[in-house]
Parts: sequence; C-alpha cells; structure tokens
Amino acid sequence: MNYPQPGDYINIHSHGDLPTAGIFTLLDLMAHEDVLPVATEGFAYSFGIHPWFLNENNQNQQLKSVRDLAGNPLIAAIGEAGFDKIKGPSMDLQIKTFESQITISEENKKPLIIHCVRAWDELLAARKKTKPAMPWMVHGFRGSPQLAEQLISKGMYLSFWFNYILRPESSDLLRSIPKDRIFLESDGAEVNIRDIYNKVSVDLKMNVEELKSLIIENYFKFFNLKT
Repeated sequence: MNYPQPGDYINIHSHGDLPTAGIFTLLDLMAHEDVLPVATEGFAYSFGIHPWFLNENNQNQQLKSVRDLAGNPLIAAIGEAGFDKIKGPSMDLQIKTFESQITISEENKKPLIIHCVRAWDELLAARKKTKPAMPWMVHGFRGSPQLAEQLISKGMYLSFWFNYILRPESSDLLRSIPKDRIFLESDGAEVNIRDIYNKVSVDLKMNVEELKSLIIENYFKFFNLKT
C-alpha cells in the first residue's frame, strides 16, 4: 500500500482521478466494473459493491470479486458499500450485501467506506448487529449536526460531500465535529481538493498546512498505520 507523505493533500474518496503531484488519493473501484488496482504513486484503493449497481443476478459474482481482491495489498479499504433508498435494489438485498462486506472488512482487517442515502437506521442497525472492530467512514456526508454526532458517537469517521462542504452553511457543522474524525473528498467531481482544504481551513481557524497535517494524522489512525 502507498502512504501519504508529509505535506500531501489527502482526497479520501474519488473515482477516475489521474496521479497529481502533492495529492494522495484513495481511489474507489467498484466490483461491477471488473477493474483491478495498479500500483501507482500517490494512490491507494478501496474496492466494494456500490448499491446502485447491485441486483439479484450479480450479487454473488460481485461478492466473489470483493472476496478475491480484498487481500490484495493495494486495497486499503473495503467499499464503497452501503445503502441507498433513492437508487438501488430491495433493502433486504442491500442489507445482506452490506453485512457480507462487513465480514470481508473484518476478516481482512481493512476499514469500510460507506455510501448511505436516507438509510441511517439501517446503517446503525447493521453496526449494532455486527459489532465491527474495523473503523467505518461515511463518505459524502451532508446531514445534520445531530446525525453527525450520532454517527461519531458510534465510532465512525465522516468525509463530506464536496458540493456541500464548499457552501457557507457547512461551516457550523464542521466546527461541531471532533477534528480527529474529519476527512475531505472530491468524489470524482470536477472540483479541486485544494479549494476544499482552503475553505475548511478557514472554517476550522487553522492554516492549510495545519489542516493537511491533521488529516494525514487521521488517515494513519483510520488505517492503523505507523507514522
């Protein structure tokens, strides 16, 4: 696995990026795409089953792909996995598939990256049922401070939806969250992670270099790496 270097910006969740000097990216690969990770400077990878692309016909094959690839040292995390009540198959299938990916995460001792849309009760129920030892991170978060507090109280990390985090109304939420649970992402959109860091650094009343150091520290803690 590659590691972020001092002074790097970390983009904790993205799709289809090209290597960029000074930016360390956790690049998300999805099981339905049948794409394998390639050792690339500045990249680590997550791999999982996105609920948008899950159905009864492909569940077994996608789970096999995740199981087969989970032990690859280029794969730092499992996911994005989770729930979507707007776009996705039956909730029963989503729950079963998510729980299977929790098992893969635990067996391989790799964190879980979560996609969750309007299914917070299901997410919290799965965590209560499975009692995972590996850390979880909800990506694309744009919920209320109360929801953020609830997720963090259950041991989760949060990475924020790129469009939301650039808005002025996100500032209060950011300031309400423990700094050691924060990550930032582009999610593959045409947005510069540097612009996100610039805005968040103002919200948190620290300079960009301090924010970089904070998020690198969070990264090493999340992945249980030695600094």
